[in-house]
Amino acid sequence: MKVLLFCCKGFETMEFAPFVDVMGWARNDYDMPVEVVTAGFSKTVISTFGIPILVDKSFDEIDVSEYDALAIPGGFEEFGFYEEAYDKRFLNLIREFERSNKFIASICVGALPIGASGILKGRKATTYHLGDGRRQKQLAEFGVDVIPDQSVVIDKNIITSFCPETAPHVAIALLRMLMGEDKAQVVAKAMGF
Repeated sequence: MKVLLFCCKGFETMEFAPFVDVMGWARNDYDMPVEVVTAGFSKTVISTFGIPILVDKSFDEIDVSEYDALAIPGGFEEFGFYEEAYDKRFLNLIREFERSNKFIASICVGALPIGASGILKGRKATTYHLGDGRRQKQLAEFGVDVIPDQSVVIDKNIITSFCPETAPHVAIALLRMLMGEDKAQVVAKAMGF
């Protein structure tokens, strides 16, 4: 199993790390065949708060057929997240994962490009919920049935969530989709969840 962890400029490292850690524990400690491949529009992606992250693949090197899931951490507008999150190439990548019936997991505002791609129209999802609720309103504008008071929402193959606090729960939910309930529970318990 392979997860493509796509990092748009301005992504949050706290929303990136749980996918690496949860899948890493599964692979290294419990011999589960799950691998995370990081990607971005360039080989070095500058995350929120200016931390550079060297990714495994640039956008042009991605072959969707090699992956079982797409993971999307959210990010900060002030650090340019939406410049790449709403890029037509990224929205097409999301659509390609959906057309291939693959899993898609997002944290916080990582749900917004999924909404913008059109694949959440008429489906249940959530996104960042604090403040004035504008991120949930933005998600609703894409025709999404926003569940405003549920921290993690799963609609068939798509996982969305509220905020950074939900990140490990989303990663564990994705592991559950990939490896099954029993195996995911072993990893979650070992990690203290």
